[in-house]
Amino acid sequence: MTKRLVSPSILAGDFVNMERSVRSLKEWGADLVHCDVMDGVYVKNITFGMPMIKAIKGIAELPLDVHLMITEPERYVEEFVKCGADYLTFHPEASKCPLETLKKIRALGCKAGIVLNPNIAFKDWAYLLEECDMLLIMSVYAGLGGQKFIAEMLDKVKEAKEYIVKNNLPVVIEIDGGVGEANAKEVREAGVDILVAGSAVYRSDDPARTINIIRGE
Repeated sequence: MTKRLVSPSILAGDFVNMERSVRSLKEWGADLVHCDVMDGVYVKNITFGMPMIKAIKGIAELPLDVHLMITEPERYVEEFVKCGADYLTFHPEASKCPLETLKKIRALGCKAGIVLNPNIAFKDWAYLLEECDMLLIMSVYAGLGGQKFIAEMLDKVKEAKEYIVKNNLPVVIEIDGGVGEANAKEVREAGVDILVAGSAVYRSDDPARTINIIRGE
């Protein structure tokens, strides 16, 4: 992937008017719609599930980038794909069968990937990239708000990028957590392909300009 993509998280949007929050992303020039699904078990917070994804798919003009922060994601991946996920990522340590889950997602015609929290070593799950289209590296801890960008995660990005290139794998790297105008250049230079940005976009006085800056244009 040569062009960097921006995937704003609707978690930072207006839940009272979610339709507007979703439709605005196309107007602002975003590339994907990032949807954070939390179950209150794997992470403390609860957000939304399949009905919301289905509703968003009905109005979104952009692909849905769905991040599952749930226990035993294998129980639900088929439903999330049917509801409209275009990318579906999950935390491998939360799954009883991560390799089989990735294969199942891809067999359903959806792009699959794993998500690594800051305390999860890349080397422990690198073997799964053979069945991945995306690797999402968290630069904050999943499910907790108000956290600052953990700059050390860029070392994990570089480690993953080196592995992907060395093994000639068609895997894109996404990063999520604390990304904004101030650090986007450093993030891109580390090797990130897709930048998730929530508050930076939705709280901007000029979201279209912010997305362009984050993308590097």
